Amino acid sequence: MTVSASTTADADAAAAANSRRATILIAVAGCLHALLFLLAYWLVSSTPGTEATDEELQTFYSSGDRRRLIVVGLYVMPFAGIAFLWFSVALRAAIHARRERVSELLAGMQLASGILYVGLFFVAAAAISVMSVSMDYVQARVDPMLARELPQYGRALLVVFAMRMAAIFVFTTSRLGRVTGLLPRWFVVVGFLVGLFLLLSSSFSRVLVLVFPVWLLLLCAAVVWRRLRPEAPAPVRPPVG
Repeated sequence: MTVSASTTADADAAAAANSRRATILIAVAGCLHALLFLLAYWLVSSTPGTEATDEELQTFYSSGDRRRLIVVGLYVMPFAGIAFLWFSVALRAAIHARRERVSELLAGMQLASGILYVGLFFVAAAAISVMSVSMDYVQARVDPMLARELPQYGRALLVVFAMRMAAIFVFTTSRLGRVTGLLPRWFVVVGFLVGLFLLLSSSFSRVLVLVFPVWLLLLCAAVVWRRLRPEAPAPVRPPVG
């Protein structure tokens, strides 16, 4: 009996330590992705829009300092993606570590949408910045059509496709977080509203891209708060008889 109780206590202590490590990894990787993504997007989105004149495009891409900022943003994006992969895997591990049985369908959709989200914003960042990168290697006059269409193509990938995958990730994470008790109920409600906004919005505004990173920062705070909040003691039952 004593050995069994000691083994159970050791297993509970190991599970608690693993839960703490997973919580720390979720918070660090999630916040790191959100901040790096916002920084990289701010840098690469400084390219002129489709309404820019040919002279404005030529002036912009002829400036080494302006192009350099976009290239920096391009190289920051992979680190944002790596951080998100660590975050999503740690979150998946934390969900599966809960005692409640989770739906494999939801868990699979969460994983697939997260991977597609990363792949799409990688391609989008490359499309937006390809003109700035190529100007460092090709000393030629800027093609105004390409200078307008490539960044617009990248923005469409990011806003229309990547944000829809982010919406699926928000939906599945909110549902799994509710089922397992990993997330508070109020945050689950917020998550479903955020997911609907990302899924159904038809705007090409840059503000739309900021919604998911902000939700991610709130998610990290909610997970840490849920983990550090002291649990209510179990009620003491009166002896029978």
